[in-house]
Amino acid sequence: MFIFAWLNNQLLKMKWLHDLVTLLVKNIFGLDVNSRVGGSIHFFIYDVIKIFILLSVLIFMISYLQSFFPPERTRKILGRFKGVSANILAALLGTVTPFCSCSSIPLFIGFTSAGLPIGVSFSFLISSPLVDLASIILLASIFNWKIAIAYVVVGVALAVIGGTIISKLKLEEYVESFVFSNKSNKMLEIEQADLTTSDRIEFAKDQVSEIIKKVWLYILIGVGIGAAIHNYIPEPLITAVLGQDKWYSVLIATIVGVPMYADIFGTLPIAEALVAKGVGLGTALSFMMGVTALSLPSMIMLKKVVKIKLLAIFVGIVTLGIIIIGYVFNAFGFLLM
Repeated sequence: MFIFAWLNNQLLKMKWLHDLVTLLVKNIFGLDVNSRVGGSIHFFIYDVIKIFILLSVLIFMISYLQSFFPPERTRKILGRFKGVSANILAALLGTVTPFCSCSSIPLFIGFTSAGLPIGVSFSFLISSPLVDLASIILLASIFNWKIAIAYVVVGVALAVIGGTIISKLKLEEYVESFVFSNKSNKMLEIEQADLTTSDRIEFAKDQVSEIIKKVWLYILIGVGIGAAIHNYIPEPLITAVLGQDKWYSVLIATIVGVPMYADIFGTLPIAEALVAKGVGLGTALSFMMGVTALSLPSMIMLKKVVKIKLLAIFVGIVTLGIIIIGYVFNAFGFLLM
């Protein structure tokens, strides 16, 4: 247990980095880390560096493994399963794809056009931006492993239940016809040649570069907002609106999160700061899930693929699921802290 705790503190929570940044703020900037300015600078530098280090390492590892499962191979694997088992597998596959909601939609189109049931494709679409291996590690580094594992369980459950409901409702007629006739989807048709180890390493490096380019701004904005909440916004003001004792806090957090667009890595520092200020764990996670699963830009993209009735059902199912998850975490989150 001592070795695990040491590894957790040094590798995930990066206590060495926390102490290093403390010395930097004190000796270079001449500021007290307990002051507002010093605390904000410390929060920003520490979280930005920690997130980028963990993100780069984890995306490289995940992408290397992903190189063994190109989209065509993934489609074939999914095609062997039927019913709820297919939804479960699609949701689990979504956890190993480090995509934001907008990036997941082309794969959703590809899977649907290749003949997979739309409910299975929706399970992947819900899971992919909501839960991935990198976010699990980052959640553990910010909170703890209990919360990270619980988040994965409810995220995958939401994806499976949401996709299953859509399958049962038989809503194929509300998918735009061009999706089913999109047999020219090169991503799914081209069989990848066997890759060498150096090819896979190069692919993983490219994925790190590509994803970092997409998310770096959201990380900086998210950490900046988190630093402001952590050190400048009074705790009574936050708890007055989003306090755990407020029955409407989860509803507000979910609704506020929907119009935004950010990767999960940009919302984690905000969730961290909110919890530190006394906001319920479920409220913070609801905000995070609303941003990542139901962002306005991704809904606009999805509207080009499905008709308004199916889009409304999808948004309704996911929103209701996020709200329920939020209240459950608020009620029982103390068991995970």
